[in-house]
Amino acid sequence: MELSSHQIIMLITIALYLVGMVVIGVLCSRKTDNVGDFYLGGRKLGPFVTAMSAEASDMSGWLLMGLPGVAYAYGIAEASWTAIGLAVGTYINWLVVSKRLRKYSQACGAITLPEFFTNRHRDKKKILTLIAALIIIVFFIPYTGSGFAACGKLFESLFGVDYHLAMIVSAIVIISYTTIGGFLAASTTDFIQS
Repeated sequence: MELSSHQIIMLITIALYLVGMVVIGVLCSRKTDNVGDFYLGGRKLGPFVTAMSAEASDMSGWLLMGLPGVAYAYGIAEASWTAIGLAVGTYINWLVVSKRLRKYSQACGAITLPEFFTNRHRDKKKILTLIAALIIIVFFIPYTGSGFAACGKLFESLFGVDYHLAMIVSAIVIISYTTIGGFLAASTTDFIQS
C-alpha cells in the first residue's frame, strides 16, 4: 500500500489529533479529586457542554455511517423520518428524564445508574444494582464495539489503513483518555469533536 502525500499529511494530522485527545485526558485528570469527579465530572458541566457531549455520544458512528446507510437503502424520506424521530426522542428524554435523574441522583448520593436505582428504591440486597449493571453491560458492549468498528471503517475507506489496526488504535486512544480523565475528559473530547 503506497500512500499519497495528501494521505500522509492527513494521517499525520489525525495522529496529532489523537495525541491531543489523550492530552485532554491528562489535563482533565488534574481536575479529578474523587470518584464523583471521575464518574460525573464533579457535576460541574454546563448545559451546553453536557448537551453536545450527550449528542456526540448518542449519535457517534450512527450519524456518520448509519444514517447515510438508511438514506442509501431506503431513501431520503425514510432517513428524514428517522432523524426526526431521533430528535423528538432526544428532546423528550432531556425534558422528562434528565432533569429528574440529576435531581434524584444528587439527592440520594448516587454516582452510577445502578447505584441510583438501588438508593432510590432502598434495595438493601442490591438486586437492582446487579440487574441494572447487567443490562448496561449487555447493551453497552455492542454499542461500544460498533463505535470502534465505525472508526475502523472510516479510516479504512479514507486512508486505506487496515480496518483492524484503525479499530485498535481508535479503541486505545478512546479508552486511554477516558480512563485517565474520566467523564470530564470524555465530555470535553465529545464537545471538541461535535
